[in-house]
Amino acid sequence: MSERMAGPTGSTGATSSTSTALLTDRYELTMVQAALADGTASRECVFEVFTRRLPPGRRYGVVAGTGRLLEALPQFRFTDAELDYLREGEVVNDQTLDFLANYRFTGDIYGYAEGEVFFPGSPLLVVESSFAEGVLLETLVLSILNYDSAVASAASRMTSAAGSRPCLEMGGRRAHEQAAPAAARASVVAGFAGTSNLEAGRRWGLATIGTAAHSFTLLHDDEPSAFASQVASLGTQTTLLVDTYDIAEGVRRAIAAAGTELDSVRLDSGDLAQVAREVREQLDSLGAAGTKIVVSSDLDEYAIASLAVAPVDSYGVGTSVVTGSGAPTCGMVYKLVLREGADGRMEPVQKASAAKASVGGRKSAARRLEPSGRASEELVVAGAAADWQPEDEDLRALLVPLVRDGMVQPGTTGAEGVRRAAARHAASRAELAPHSRRLSSGDPAIPTTHIPLPG
Repeated sequence: MSERMAGPTGSTGATSSTSTALLTDRYELTMVQAALADGTASRECVFEVFTRRLPPGRRYGVVAGTGRLLEALPQFRFTDAELDYLREGEVVNDQTLDFLANYRFTGDIYGYAEGEVFFPGSPLLVVESSFAEGVLLETLVLSILNYDSAVASAASRMTSAAGSRPCLEMGGRRAHEQAAPAAARASVVAGFAGTSNLEAGRRWGLATIGTAAHSFTLLHDDEPSAFASQVASLGTQTTLLVDTYDIAEGVRRAIAAAGTELDSVRLDSGDLAQVAREVREQLDSLGAAGTKIVVSSDLDEYAIASLAVAPVDSYGVGTSVVTGSGAPTCGMVYKLVLREGADGRMEPVQKASAAKASVGGRKSAARRLEPSGRASEELVVAGAAADWQPEDEDLRALLVPLVRDGMVQPGTTGAEGVRRAAARHAASRAELAPHSRRLSSGDPAIPTTHIPLPG
């Protein structure tokens, strides 16, 4: 591995007991107030998360953040601190404060398994609950899924371009400090091998990486002293940063300090393809054929693809992955599609706004697979319950239970949730034809077809 990588230690689940209830918008609470007053708050409803389109040039998206959402859900509680804030700010009335004090989500949530690829119109998450219970979750759901899915969608393009060479997430300093662990987690869901972010490692059992920056070399009186100090402390299974001064001299000094058993050298500047070739030749001539080359320096999926024929062993990616590589959100929306009417019957509802229309009614989804295992079509099935299972053998159901009667389903959170999500992504992306994973612009990898419930 390119950098010293630490395995998971400590807690592997959500660590914060802080309420997530105010990670929301004011109008969700004022809607509940009005609905409580007119008697509609308890009406059964179905909300759906979907995106109308993919970012320009993208052929698929990646669902990520589901595990984080499910970790946040039990913490969606209005404690005395949140209620006092709402009361003092006169945000809602006393009736609503009483309702919020006892708020617990007791409904069901289905969704695409975390790590699954998705396309426009896919019913990515389905929330079945009373209006009041479900509407309060809108902003929490969207803020987590939109960001994490944007990062994972970018990360998937990078790991696809990298092939068998590992990608390492190093973007924490380019993100909000609370977003950085989320970005690290999402990148691992999409195939990254590790992260420099220790909080992400602690929360979800991710492998962590990192050795030294240029400042460590500059601290010492000369480069040989810096390298000798690092090797003395960390051993030869470390990565020496060789481009603080002259690269060729840095490589020579690195091998002099660590010997030919040095794990890796890192390049963080210059024409990476050319420099990597020169460094590879130099390492081989010094007898360090097993010493690997790590490259960083503002890499994105296009830069990674351009280095495919260079003698690079792994890629350190920062800014581009934590910002979604030009697409920092997936444009997901949370819409009411079915609600209980005054007569007690469930009725489809939908928006008709220009360019922002929604499709009413319950929906489920399946992916059609050819005998070769390649995906050929996404089916959105109108009128189907979220737990619908297709009878056709060539269809793979996409929605899985995430929350039942308010209880988060096992295996969806913590370290296990990340492992499952990473495996699901690898399998899901492998179903796409190779041309669908190219970086060039094009239509979605497979078409989406809306059909009525068979039979």
